[in-house]
Amino acid sequence: MSISEPPHGTSSGAAADPASLPLQVRAGLGSGESFWHTKSAAGLPALTLTDGPHGVRVQPGLADHLGLAASAPATCFPPAAGLAQSWDRALVARVGRALADESRALGVGILLGPAVNIKRDPRCGRNFEYFSEDPFLSGTLGAAWVEGLQAGGVGASVKHFAANNAEYDRMRSDSRVGPRALREIYLKSFERVVTESRPWTVMCSYNKINGVYASENRWLLTDVLRHQWGFAGAVVSDWGAVTDRVAALVAGLDLAMPGGDPSLDADVVAAVEAGRLDPAVVDAAAVRVLTLLVRAAANTDPVVADLDAHHALAREAAGRSIALLKNTGDLLPLRADGALAVVGEFAVHPRYQGGGSSHVNAARLDIPLDEIRARAAGAVTYAPGYGSGDDPQRLIDDAVAGAAAADAAVVFLGLSDHAESEGYDRVDIALPAGQLRLLEAVAAAQPRTVVVLCHGGVVRLAEVDRLAAAVLDGALLGQGGGSAVADVLFGLVNPSGRLAETVPERLQDAPSFLNFPGEHSRVLYGEGIFVGYRGYDARAIEVTYPFGHGLSYTTFRYDTAAAAVEGEEIVVTVSLTNTGPRDGREVVQIYAAKPVSDIARAPQELRGFQVVDLARGATGAVTVRIPRADFAYWDDRVDDWVVEGGEYVLRIGSSSRNIVHTIAIHLDGDGVRVPLTENSTIGEVLADPVAGPRLISMFQQSAAAMPDQDSLGTGMLKMIESIPLGRLKLFGVALTREVLDHLLQADP
Repeated sequence: MSISEPPHGTSSGAAADPASLPLQVRAGLGSGESFWHTKSAAGLPALTLTDGPHGVRVQPGLADHLGLAASAPATCFPPAAGLAQSWDRALVARVGRALADESRALGVGILLGPAVNIKRDPRCGRNFEYFSEDPFLSGTLGAAWVEGLQAGGVGASVKHFAANNAEYDRMRSDSRVGPRALREIYLKSFERVVTESRPWTVMCSYNKINGVYASENRWLLTDVLRHQWGFAGAVVSDWGAVTDRVAALVAGLDLAMPGGDPSLDADVVAAVEAGRLDPAVVDAAAVRVLTLLVRAAANTDPVVADLDAHHALAREAAGRSIALLKNTGDLLPLRADGALAVVGEFAVHPRYQGGGSSHVNAARLDIPLDEIRARAAGAVTYAPGYGSGDDPQRLIDDAVAGAAAADAAVVFLGLSDHAESEGYDRVDIALPAGQLRLLEAVAAAQPRTVVVLCHGGVVRLAEVDRLAAAVLDGALLGQGGGSAVADVLFGLVNPSGRLAETVPERLQDAPSFLNFPGEHSRVLYGEGIFVGYRGYDARAIEVTYPFGHGLSYTTFRYDTAAAAVEGEEIVVTVSLTNTGPRDGREVVQIYAAKPVSDIARAPQELRGFQVVDLARGATGAVTVRIPRADFAYWDDRVDDWVVEGGEYVLRIGSSSRNIVHTIAIHLDGDGVRVPLTENSTIGEVLADPVAGPRLISMFQQSAAAMPDQDSLGTGMLKMIESIPLGRLKLFGVALTREVLDHLLQADP
């Protein structure tokens, strides 16, 4: 089975000098010709952009951005919620490369993905399309996806830039984020993708960021993206995100989509002719769009996408993305010759992708029940357990009867495509009550009960953990998920997935609980940097399953660990042994902590990881290199990244809460000097290597004017540390303008 590439039009050629093009043409390059196409110009064919990220959604007929109209068949790979659980850079890159083949075969030059927004709150309706609650993991996997896609000659469009973390009122909502959280959490994944994999385009989001729409935010699109990160590609709008083309151009947006409204181009022309818009701004955007057309036209050689091979890859990716959360008494893997009861409608009508703009018309679909029966040697019965029907109790009774008569039961639970989708958020994280009643009844009749979960956003699993003997979490697994689940159940694949987000005991425990989704078109990111596991750890809250958690059918021993500072890198080495009965895969995770710090910090943060395949009985050495820059925090006093000097502790283990080794290292600090003003406190001035001694000398000369420390107690210094320097004169300290200027001057 294959997709053949259609004719793509004229050959490429160098981008024309925009000065040689009429103003109307230059302005027109900044908007699309139609819903999914740019304009053609300078002998270059129009460029087709279409939705991803887990499959190519090409609509040959009526076009829309909500996944309503039919699209051409394509491979549906695991969405990011599932694929992220592989923690596998190489696998993600292979998926990207396969997507490039299918994109080119369908005439697509840019695939809209990856989506690297942070899973700030488990209720976000679009979490299925995002990788993780952690920016390091999100950025690393996103960069691998882009590298794979663009190696195949198709451009990426990393999205949605930025701070787009809820679907509620998403076209107007204002994300109010502090500078440190914005840099360390919400921009960091984008920065990693942009600087490591150089995507052709970046897609700006709908929302405002601290009062300014992303499409009109010059600080975001020009100062940060282009000047600080060195992005040289084109900025594309999300579909319908631009209301003011002129303001967007000035901010740094190059291509407004969708196209088809000539009045927007006319606005640009009128602004230039009236002197309100510098024509150089229009030219710069035109050059970037022409460069895209040249890049796309250079990759029009015929491509045949092998959908059979891609389905095999989708199945492999799904198998690598399944996380074994619990396995009491080594219930899994199941014996193939045992009698098995399969329960749950998702076993025959699998939920394998999310709803909305990324919805793929899957070229084929593996059905879990069919795949289980194909691998089982014993009897396999099926009962829906829930779903359509007038008698829920009868559905449960039938499921219980089948489970009681079998050697084990496999119960499929999860969320329907109506429960979570692009466009709206969830109100809770509970599994449907009917499903939990079913599980309780089945588990009571059959203690050897396995639960298989399918969902795009995290669900509360406290009851599932209490009732089930074993739990497999696939999130969403794409079209090969049915085969992958059967492979893992019977041990043909040893599970190696790891959770990319925390599973809380209750929704109320989520760090963002009181500030989601917002109100009156505003949302306060009140938890700051304490997102996901950072927030649970900081408040010492128990969770059902921690970030990074996942079990295996074999066991691993972390023998030794060491770390050394080598120039601008910290090199961590771990010796690992597979001590169990099967070949297996471990994900070695490295978290960094700074026990003593001058700033508020999360107890630990992911700073490195490595996937390791080991045969049974084998020992392997794992080396992880962490750039020193990854230990920096955003210092909003100097608007820059700063490495704080001192001792750091590297915490090495198999999840954020299963730490096996800890290693202390010392890093020299950056020695940043914060500019001092008369509003700086005495404590801040005393801490400055230049101004501090001057202030002490001044105090010594003014001792007669200062109260005796003994009369105020030993805490006098602490008491006066918070007094702004300029207010000392109110306390009788002579502080003329000349003295103050001398005290604060930067030169020694």
